[in-house]
Amino acid sequence: MAETTNESFRQMSPAEFFYRNKEIAGFTSASRAMYQAVREFFENSLDATEVHGILPRVTVQISKEDPNNPDFFTITVEDNGIGIPSTVIPDAFGRVLFSSKYKLRQTRGMYGLGAKMAILYGQQNTGKPFEIFSSTPSSKKVYYYKLMIRMDKNEPLILEEGEWPKSSGWHGTIVKLTLEGEWSKRTKDYISVYLKRTAIIAPYADIIFISPSIEGEGKEPEITLYRRVTTKLPAPPKETKPHPIGVDLEMLKMMIAERPSANMKDFLMRSFQRVGEKKAEEILEKAKIDPRRRASTLTEKELESLYKAIKDTKFIAPSSESLSPIGEDLIKIGLKEVLQAEFVDAVTRKPKSYGGHPFIVEAGIAYGGKLLENLDEIAKDSLKGQQGPYVALLRYANKIPLLFDEKADVIWSIVNSEEFSWKTTYKLEQTDVVAVLVHVASTKVPYKGVGKESIAPVEELRKEIEAAVQEVARRLRVYLTKKRKKQEAQEKLRLFMKYIPEIAQNLAYFVTDGKELREASKSLERELLEMAKRKVRAQLEQPEELTHIVPVALPAAEQEGSIEDPSTSEEEEE
Repeated sequence: MAETTNESFRQMSPAEFFYRNKEIAGFTSASRAMYQAVREFFENSLDATEVHGILPRVTVQISKEDPNNPDFFTITVEDNGIGIPSTVIPDAFGRVLFSSKYKLRQTRGMYGLGAKMAILYGQQNTGKPFEIFSSTPSSKKVYYYKLMIRMDKNEPLILEEGEWPKSSGWHGTIVKLTLEGEWSKRTKDYISVYLKRTAIIAPYADIIFISPSIEGEGKEPEITLYRRVTTKLPAPPKETKPHPIGVDLEMLKMMIAERPSANMKDFLMRSFQRVGEKKAEEILEKAKIDPRRRASTLTEKELESLYKAIKDTKFIAPSSESLSPIGEDLIKIGLKEVLQAEFVDAVTRKPKSYGGHPFIVEAGIAYGGKLLENLDEIAKDSLKGQQGPYVALLRYANKIPLLFDEKADVIWSIVNSEEFSWKTTYKLEQTDVVAVLVHVASTKVPYKGVGKESIAPVEELRKEIEAAVQEVARRLRVYLTKKRKKQEAQEKLRLFMKYIPEIAQNLAYFVTDGKELREASKSLERELLEMAKRKVRAQLEQPEELTHIVPVALPAAEQEGSIEDPSTSEEEEE
């Protein structure tokens, strides 16, 4: 007898699923939704520019355009990127899981899901459509679409479209989204901090932020501008094949489905990096699979044997070509320009890997000058609960600022004053404030949860973060040691100069008969002053234990060798 149930079942489209679970993409409240929407479209704009060799110019505007609905806010983001082909626009913004981003290389996002979640969120709460203007560099026209997402069918509903000839060489994208939000000091702070921290690691970008005033602070919009201070761009990431160790059984099955007619030897060699002819034969021998066997004919048991054989095989570490680190020069330029610190430095570590996924850790440090007054609101709030020395932590993953869940992040567990010996080893005073920047670049950042705001304590990653922070902290210690030694020497010289005239006058009585006392006193005073200067100069010129101090805000100059942490393992063989 067939089983019966009173439950009814129906298929749910991807659009409906992700809207029902919008918390996955960070849309947890009206305030957070505004922050998340700005972030998603802004990140798309940066990926559409810098990866393609274009110096970004991105304008973010938040405005109230519906007087009948004071909680409706319109977010407009304009960039000068590569644009989107007109035939792709409807699906790119109106179909969930339709994207060009599902490739093995470092990107700010995956699947383009966040932007579509923002569209769904705005559509559900305001009933207003999404608007987009776009033009590619080679196009002679600008294209316009007004659309919504049909959640039941996961497809775009085009309400209006148009095109017209370009009167200039403009290319890029303008998106316009209306959503129900909350414009409070907290919302404004988070969006402002996000853009400010992006400006630190992207000093090659012009970033303009136009925002409404907070209620009670005036009616004029506020404009914040971060000007481009360098034309140097990070090297773009390259697409690479998956590394065998980073593939699970389900992904292996999907890869075979894409090459069903290939024999197993060719499949392994063509589908994976770090697999040559000998390595493919070794894997297949362990799995007891004929190299000439067609990939599509493998049984479930044989697939499991193949997967086990891959996991039992040793491979060269994955290629780092798929990564795009910020670079030491850009980090130093950004820290200097935005924070106006007295001392800044940075280091980019050599590529490492965990579980078949390559990663690069970068660290920057800033101290003194106008650092404290130029820290953002979130960083200042973080300082309030510390005992000193005070650490303002700037966290990034794949060039995205991480603003939430700081204390849950592995980076904080390393750099906080209770764990890191800022005072004893690195010579900071109890009242000193230091800004520490840490960036993790990877094809798979090990986030702690679906919110993707904190990084998990993967051991390989933890070691690299600690080594990077130790390196920039040592350079700060060298700077502070020299600075303090100079201050001590200047104080000694000041004391010498205070007493030299009196000493010279008294000594003059022993070298003259009293008739030329004044001349002798002046002569002795000059000689004693020169002796004091030589003494102080000799003290300042004593060799340091470490001499690597990097000039700040200088573009791409050749630097002398860096200081390696003795506990750091050597680079894996490429």
